[in-house]
Formats: sequence, C-alpha cells, structure tokens
Amino acid sequence: MSRLSSFSLCVVVSMACTQVQAETVVPLKGQSSQQIQLDINDCRNVAASQSASTPPPSGGRLRGAAVGAAAGAVGAEVRGRQHDEFYERVDDDVKQEYRQNRAGQTAAAGAVVGGARQRQERRAQQKTSAATSSTAYTSCLQGRGYQVTP
Repeated sequence: MSRLSSFSLCVVVSMACTQVQAETVVPLKGQSSQQIQLDINDCRNVAASQSASTPPPSGGRLRGAAVGAAAGAVGAEVRGRQHDEFYERVDDDVKQEYRQNRAGQTAAAGAVVGGARQRQERRAQQKTSAATSSTAYTSCLQGRGYQVTP
C-alpha cells in the first residue's frame, strides 16, 4: 500500500469513527479497508452493548410523592398534637381533612424533588455510560491491532 493510500484510509476511518468519537484509527497489522470497517462496526457494537446494560433510573417522582405524602401526614399530626387543648376539640373529620391536605401538598413537593433527583441520576449515568462506551470502543480496536489516538 502506498503512503498516500494509507493516509487516505486513515482519514476515511477517522471520519467513520466520528459517530462514536473523534479519533484517528491507524491499522498496525496491514488490515484491509474491509477488515477495518468490520472491526470498527464490531467494536461499536461492543461499546454500545456495554453502555446499554444499565437501565435508566425511573420512578423518582412517584417515590418522591410517596415520601412527601407520608411526611406531610405525619407532620400535620405532630403539629396538631403540639396544641393538644385545641386539637382535642376539633372533629375527627376535620383532622383527617387537614392531614390529607398537608399530605397532598407535600406529595406535590416530593414529586418535584424526586423528578429533579431522577434527572440528576440520569445525567450522571449518561456521563458514565459515555465514558464506558468510549473506553470499550478504544480497547476493542487496540486489541484488534489498531492505534487509536484522539
């Protein structure tokens, strides 16, 4: 292979790899262009399978709402008991309605907090997944006899 065609092949391989990341892949064992393309596709699949193994976090809003509702009901009961002389005179239906209202308000706040935490976890997982995918891709190509440079 002439020096010009090797350079052209590296440029083409670099452009083909831009979907995973911007890298230059240089064949060290004289691989053909078909073999290079097969290896790149195989390594992309390896990287994709490793990054897709963990499901994204879900249920954050629901968990937050449940925790908020429980905290609101307990908090309403505690606040009511702080004023025993008045609390004992209040009808049980009114007490129940007060606890339910507080539970509903804190459930809504809990859903917001739970959703925010879920988004933070998802972003962190995406960063970790991208790093794992990049490492897996590079390691796969290096194991098949390529030099991979950023």
